[in-house]
Amino acid sequence: QVQLLESGGGLVQAGGSLRLSCAASGRTGSSYHMGWFRQAPGKEREFVAAISWSGDNTGYADSVKVRFTISREYAKNTLYLQMSSLKPEDTAVYYCAAGRTFYRNTYYADTLHYDYWGQGTQVTVSS
Repeated sequence: QVQLLESGGGLVQAGGSLRLSCAASGRTGSSYHMGWFRQAPGKEREFVAAISWSGDNTGYADSVKVRFTISREYAKNTLYLQMSSLKPEDTAVYYCAAGRTFYRNTYYADTLHYDYWGQGTQVTVSS
């Protein structure tokens, strides 16, 4: 089992920045690809960004490309999402997710490839 705990959410004005963190605990010795998803009120959960087990490959939703950066720090078992140039449409609950993998360089944009989820952290962007 892996437990994921997000932090760093909050209220920010449009154009501002936030950095989300996701601390992993438990069986972190295994290999995991990781990702960030978000869910706005009345909408389905959507992919934001993902990173491979190796950290060499990353992927982004078109809506956040260039503005958001995903990274991971293995020594701290922590995943990050640096968000800049935030827009009101980025307002959502952001979830961290991890999926067991045998593939070093593959990441996934769909929820089916993720086994563990955090509780989420609220990001609100005011106009």
